[in-house]
Amino acid sequence: MLQCFGQGVNAQWLDHQPFRFEHRLLGHPALSMENLARVIPRLPQGQVMYSTRLLATDDNFEKTFRQRPIDRSIEETIETLRTSDSYIMVNSPQVDESFRELYEALIGDVETLMRERGVGVKAVTPKLYLFIASPNSVTPFHIDRYSTFLLQFQGSKQVTVSMPFDERVVTDADCENYVSYVSTKLPWGPEKDRYSTTFDFEPGQAIHIPFVSGHHVRNGPGEVSVSMSIIFNTAQTMMWRETLNFNQRMRKWLGPVGIAPGHVGRSPLRDGCKAALWHQWARLRGY
Repeated sequence: MLQCFGQGVNAQWLDHQPFRFEHRLLGHPALSMENLARVIPRLPQGQVMYSTRLLATDDNFEKTFRQRPIDRSIEETIETLRTSDSYIMVNSPQVDESFRELYEALIGDVETLMRERGVGVKAVTPKLYLFIASPNSVTPFHIDRYSTFLLQFQGSKQVTVSMPFDERVVTDADCENYVSYVSTKLPWGPEKDRYSTTFDFEPGQAIHIPFVSGHHVRNGPGEVSVSMSIIFNTAQTMMWRETLNFNQRMRKWLGPVGIAPGHVGRSPLRDGCKAALWHQWARLRGY
């Protein structure tokens, strides 16, 4: 029995395709602006990342948050969200007691879906992320190194998501470099959206973003957007991560002689062999 996820959720689509469904957490007190204004300034500085300028779809998503704004504190940013073109991202708000029960309930739903899908019984390194953004703000194009369920609580947005491992949107080489942390800047142009699905996203709705699916977000003009994601890995996505790391190294070594490693996600046997080799190599290197 799912506690948080509602109508429209489909375990068989987990990491196979993006889909929208309903969640049962609308009105949860942890996600009120009053609680967020209390919790966020108290969190360790490294868990709260924010930008005080309007981002573009082709910006470097991860690099944007590596340097903190020097002209505004997080408290001032929260107070002026409606008019300041700001974007706040909070890593692991579940360390605050007000989020603990919600966090455990979401993990329970995720693991129920994993068992139904046959990709493991325990979520690997699950955590929450909070996103609070000004009207019209943009989350730049990127991929995730994990599976994601994104839940909307306030405001509206459009979420544009591709199928996982679609080379028309993210090439194999770019995907490998991103997952391996070699490069976190992905090329983007409007033509890529032809191969993606755009979901209109309202409070009370959720969306599944599969592992390494290219995606970007534009918030609506009406009000501040509040959303939260539960991110996690499964036995399958951990295998894919190791396979992508293996391919990244092999592409660098074999590319000069015109050989490219095989695509990830098409052959479980091949992916499993590569992942095992990567795991052994990484263990020997102390990774």
